Amino acid sequence: MTYQRWTLRTENTSYTVRLSPDGPWAELDAWGPLGVEDGPSALDWSRRTHFITPADAAPAEYLPYGLRPFTGSELVASRLDGGDRGVWWEFAGAQASEGSLRLAFHDGQLGLRTVLRYETVPGTDVILRWTEFTATEELRLERLDSAAVTVPVSGVARLTYLTGQWSQEFQRTQLDLPRGTFGIGSLQSVPGHAYAPWLAVQDGESPAAYGVALAWPGNWHITAEAAPGGSVRVRAGRVPHEGVALLAPGETLATPQLACAFSAEGLDGLSRVWHRYERRLTGERLHRPRKVLYNSWEATGFDVEAAGQLELAKTAADIGAELFVVDDGWFTGRADDTGGLGDWWPDPAAFPQGFDQFVADVKGLGLDFGLWVEPEAVSPKSRLYAEHPEWVYRIEGRPRRLVRNQLLLDLGRTDVQDFVIGTLDRLLGTYDISYLKWDMNRPPTERGRPGGGPVDLDAEHVAGYLRVLDHLRSAHPDVTVEGCAGGGGRIEHATIARTDVVWPSDNTAPLDRLAIQYGFLHAHAPHVMSSWVTDAPGVFDPRPRSLAFRFVNAMCGVLGIGADLREWTPEQRVEAARWIARYKEVRDVIHHGEARLLGTPQEPTCGVQYDLGERTVVAALSTGRLDGAPLVPGRASRLRLRGLDAAARYRDTATGTTYSGAHLLHHGLPFAWSGDHDADLVVLMRE
Repeated sequence: MTYQRWTLRTENTSYTVRLSPDGPWAELDAWGPLGVEDGPSALDWSRRTHFITPADAAPAEYLPYGLRPFTGSELVASRLDGGDRGVWWEFAGAQASEGSLRLAFHDGQLGLRTVLRYETVPGTDVILRWTEFTATEELRLERLDSAAVTVPVSGVARLTYLTGQWSQEFQRTQLDLPRGTFGIGSLQSVPGHAYAPWLAVQDGESPAAYGVALAWPGNWHITAEAAPGGSVRVRAGRVPHEGVALLAPGETLATPQLACAFSAEGLDGLSRVWHRYERRLTGERLHRPRKVLYNSWEATGFDVEAAGQLELAKTAADIGAELFVVDDGWFTGRADDTGGLGDWWPDPAAFPQGFDQFVADVKGLGLDFGLWVEPEAVSPKSRLYAEHPEWVYRIEGRPRRLVRNQLLLDLGRTDVQDFVIGTLDRLLGTYDISYLKWDMNRPPTERGRPGGGPVDLDAEHVAGYLRVLDHLRSAHPDVTVEGCAGGGGRIEHATIARTDVVWPSDNTAPLDRLAIQYGFLHAHAPHVMSSWVTDAPGVFDPRPRSLAFRFVNAMCGVLGIGADLREWTPEQRVEAARWIARYKEVRDVIHHGEARLLGTPQEPTCGVQYDLGERTVVAALSTGRLDGAPLVPGRASRLRLRGLDAAARYRDTATGTTYSGAHLLHHGLPFAWSGDHDADLVVLMRE
């Protein structure tokens, strides 16, 4: 029997969906390299089920509770006046075009229409999936996932995900899941520091890798279930505040987009799929060079005053920085973290000649100017809070808990959004600011809005946050926007699409940061990864590393400096100037090229390889002992490169040494590490 079947194709992959022969649902027929759909489906099953329904065993793309009662559904809906929870739908038609597919299902009794959406992303191997709901009467949606994907496995499924905590984000973690359910997520109104909304699945040791990433800067979950019969089913979506979203009559509610990707080249190949996708998300802004910044926070903290800041700016300009960012402490009432937030006016005592003159003085040094803000936060001592105490999240009659001595504005309110937009417009319109660092340092705790009906506060906050970012992009297109939430607490595709760079972690210690960046680059692109050179000692790994190590590590993304340059010796400043000059020569390769992760931070030598045109840039780092003894007596450490032409020749532009591609692929690039040489940046030119 022939059933309706549709195939979406990207540059290197195919994704085939069919209507199930067993019921009114769509199921995955094939997903993998181009042509994988030609042949019997690897997800086919016997349809002989015991104690479960055919829908529970199917590799379904999306199913409601009602049709799939036992093994996890993506949609749970009911009427407001009670009645049975569940949806029993019928297929209502398909619309297919090049790179796009819509599959509609309808429950006539409940009055709910559900449309499964699929879109390929040109120039990438990413397929976007999401779901749209329309109802004829008001409904409660207790679960409204974006999508489900099924990965065939022949044995134990290997899951790779990114874990951590504040100052230790993006730790690459792996778990073998023979059977059972695995879940990650956040209820902190942001993706959070504990998990990234990203997951990769492999068939045991097989190199092929499947990945999903959810574009949602609020509450979320990703759940994977290794089921009987050799498959892993992954469900992902947002988590409504108070466990329910209300769907009004005639309204269409769309879920966040779930990006789905496949690579036959394993996790490293999958990372390059995500990198290409994020370059696509950045769009035309990708072609603006990411400037070398200096941020004054670690040098001065809250002690911000014009003379000291200008001293730092002059030193930063002398070593080659292109942008000077004043962090927290520049505004009225901000002597420490107990006041000021919400009153976004430059402190006249800190800038006695006026803030506009201070900015002009920085610009006079040849530097662009940037500013730190935390628009969602408010201090109880601020004038804003005195005037608008109703603007903060609160539960009437309950204490208001302080985190970092501050409260959180209810950004779901349009008047709060308008205030934030007006504040940013005033700052960017009054002063010559070309860089804005948006921070968020506390999640909502007592999350309520007294006086209103039941609302999904999480979704409304996300909508407000995205509205403000969209306004910044349209009204101030030349301003570079950095996304930060106490480090890496809010990094996902919706934010990345609207910012230029993100801050992976507040931890800038060298070996700690190496592990953070290693995990980060599995999911995100180098051109969005802001990374600083600082004097910070190791938090989790206290082994010392050289200034060269700190620079090479930071150059793997978007280079910044956060150290107290006043304490650096003249020799350190000269060395820093050399590294900054080298970075400027190769940042186009790092930000636009194909990246390959070489080794891991647990190995004595690791690095990142970037390829663009005829140039290959290798950032190499020694994580081993620094006592001067080589790992193997008399033999250099080596990094085997990948993706080169074995028959070509490659010349080291610094030393003139030439290598065959075969040598670099088989033996690797040699590095003679020693006590005073623990990092290197090699530029190879194909001859």
